[in-house]
Amino acid sequence: MKIKKKIKLKKAKFKFKGIGFVTILILLMDIIVIAGLIVINTNKFKSFWIPTAMTTKSHKYLAYTLYSEDLVWKIMSENYIEKNTEEVNLDDIVIGQVSEKKHYSNKYEKELFTKDEGNDVYKTIRIIEPGYKGWLIGIYDPSDVELAVSSRLGIVGQNVSTLIRNNGGLVGINGGGFEDLDGWGNGSIPYGAIIQDGKLVWNHSGGSGGLIGFTNEHKMWLTDKSPEEAISMGMVDAVDFGPNLIVNGKTAKIHGDGGWGIAPRSVIAQRKDGVVLFLIIEGRLPGYSTGASMNDVIDVLLRYKAYNAANLDGGASSTMSIEGKLWNRPSAGGEYGGRAVSNAWIVTNKQNKPAKAPVKSNYN
Repeated sequence: MKIKKKIKLKKAKFKFKGIGFVTILILLMDIIVIAGLIVINTNKFKSFWIPTAMTTKSHKYLAYTLYSEDLVWKIMSENYIEKNTEEVNLDDIVIGQVSEKKHYSNKYEKELFTKDEGNDVYKTIRIIEPGYKGWLIGIYDPSDVELAVSSRLGIVGQNVSTLIRNNGGLVGINGGGFEDLDGWGNGSIPYGAIIQDGKLVWNHSGGSGGLIGFTNEHKMWLTDKSPEEAISMGMVDAVDFGPNLIVNGKTAKIHGDGGWGIAPRSVIAQRKDGVVLFLIIEGRLPGYSTGASMNDVIDVLLRYKAYNAANLDGGASSTMSIEGKLWNRPSAGGEYGGRAVSNAWIVTNKQNKPAKAPVKSNYN
């Protein structure tokens, strides 16, 4: 007679003897730190982090927190834009009445010239790309574009919506840069020169990119000439900024990411047919839009056949306003309608345009 043995299998119990929750947490933190150290020491991350931090007004310390001065200098010296010294050929710009086209060279041109119903002045286009979002405005008649300047220049700036409203405008973007100590500037002290209506209304140190403006023939002109000489040659409105990204259809020679990192951008451009382009790239908004490099901006502009283009003040100042409403998502100051700036490029409403208030300034 066989006797069956009952074998009881006891469930194994695993216990972390001596290992508590805090210890496990520390181990996980160690893993995260090690992974972080690996990431920040990759060339790709260094080339992204350092130029992005160094082009901000008040966060350069973020570059030096992680890296030595020698490494920061090395990375910045490998990422730069060669200045294009070629003079803009204004004769290449042939301005005519832009009408509905029947044939388009690409889908982007069709998008630009398919006008919104009831709007013959401008077209608003949404830009969505991997990593960044933005807005592009095409202005069909360049004579509608002018420079608006804070009515209290030297004292306080105004946001783009206010500058548009005070000048009978429809849409606009921020223009040149201004003193912004520790990110708390109020737009009162612009960098470089400002020309408005053919007069030099401001000239201050700090301008470095050259004049970006329009002639009395409404042609966009990028030049290193002095403000006085530019005015004598027909410059009507201009700000001092840069760099120039496209000149006579030729793109800037960019090494690495150009040394400008990934950030919000504001750009003004003109096509050969005179159509003006305002481009805003949103950035520094994790999960929504990181920002764009100069190469990214050039790629967008070339789709819409920009012939001359220049970079304007970016970062938290990058602002677009349409019909009195803040249109983009700035990285700071959105709750106030955007940051106060010293000037803006706007599209005017000729049928409802108030007389300009005199600009009060004491430039030096």
